[in-house]
Amino acid sequence: MTLTLDNIVKQVGTQTHLYRMSLTLQPGLNVLLGPTLAGKTSLMRLMAGLDRPSSGRIVVDGQEVTHLSVQQRSVAFVYQQFVNYPNFSVYDNIASPLKLAGLAPHLIRDRVQSVATLMHLEPVLKRLPAELSGGQQQRVAIARALVKEASLLLFDEPLVNLDYKLREELRAEMSEIFARREAVVVYSTTEPFEALTLGGQVAVLSEGRLLQQGSALEVYHHPETVRVGQVYSDPPMNLLEARLTAGRATLLSGLEFALPAHMAGLDGLYRLGVRANHAGLQPSGPDNLQLAVRVDLAELSGSETYLHTTLSGAELSGTAQGVPPHAAHLVAQLPGIHSVTPGEQATLFVDLRRMFAFDAQGQLVAAPQRLPVAAAQHPLGSR
Repeated sequence: MTLTLDNIVKQVGTQTHLYRMSLTLQPGLNVLLGPTLAGKTSLMRLMAGLDRPSSGRIVVDGQEVTHLSVQQRSVAFVYQQFVNYPNFSVYDNIASPLKLAGLAPHLIRDRVQSVATLMHLEPVLKRLPAELSGGQQQRVAIARALVKEASLLLFDEPLVNLDYKLREELRAEMSEIFARREAVVVYSTTEPFEALTLGGQVAVLSEGRLLQQGSALEVYHHPETVRVGQVYSDPPMNLLEARLTAGRATLLSGLEFALPAHMAGLDGLYRLGVRANHAGLQPSGPDNLQLAVRVDLAELSGSETYLHTTLSGAELSGTAQGVPPHAAHLVAQLPGIHSVTPGEQATLFVDLRRMFAFDAQGQLVAAPQRLPVAAAQHPLGSR
């Protein structure tokens, strides 16, 4: 099955929820990545047939299905809430779409047993949803979607209401489940780390617009615009305003340094981007930029510290020229727990080999070569 959204637009009253976009989804995993209100749910509701586009077409395998209802499509939808029938056992919850479809009892039994095994629900098939943990309830909702064997599987942030450990566990299992299916699987998330972990194809959305589409790793390594780089980083990519000329860069604070090899030849005003996990209190590799900063906040997250800082001198030389406030701020992702006092002065080391360059229009003009990371499967770190 191939699902194509052809020049679709979605308007509700005077508001535009989705601006004109075209998107083709192939069998396998397709991730919709974007912040809240990016348009992910609106897009999935159009795919499902729950809503109609204001203009444009939805095509499945060459046939237009724009005006077909959800009942006329082969689709299953899993929401972030644990949507289960409270008075049905786990078995009956999973079996419910098959019973509605009129399948023979022995076929229902076989398919429920198969998906229950896949989702590790065999021991709780006789229980009611209220007797289950949150993770088990979401497993039931996912199992009910899988048992339909639909051509289109939609998962709208299905793990967001689970605690961190359960999300990790289910995310790993779902990657394996998706790999075995021939359906078009669409999974929405606000978390860049989740998009990378799941892999597959990713479509980056922001404020109802499609910004970029491609393989998860390719988009991560080559964000076409500043906005894609920010959406596909957690926390958002740090940006430094700089003038580049003759192989050197000068920041607004006056600091000058030699450009890394992948930026050779650039001349003019640019925004240099670096992700938080490529900035730290210790040098990483042979080529580092040292930045004098003031610590504003040390945010503890699990076994990591997110250090929020302001460039020393940036207030005087940056904001006076009308530079956006973000140009003066840097966030560093540090492994371990660090006790740092707000107001304290520190030196941040930024790995120049990992730095991006965007032009005045926010378009990517230079991306670093792919380098080994401490945990190759988690290039964003563990947040």
